[in-house]
Amino acid sequence: MAGTPRFLTLADVAEVLNTSSAQVYALVRRGDLPAIKIGGRGQWRVESAQLEEYISRMYAETRVFVDEHPYVESDAAD
Repeated sequence: MAGTPRFLTLADVAEVLNTSSAQVYALVRRGDLPAIKIGGRGQWRVESAQLEEYISRMYAETRVFVDEHPYVESDAAD
């Protein structure tokens, strides 16, 4: 993990996940993505390791979803 900062801003996380900062904030506020609040202005930070764990969990959840909802050709037409 050389060169990777230990803590990321919500904007940094949004860039990694290719989503909006608002979506990342929602993940944090729901407790889906662990984060800490620092400083007098309460800036959120996500530890890189927590982000990687979140990504791994999402892959696992997606595998379960795909297994439980197999793709059929009619899905593509919807």
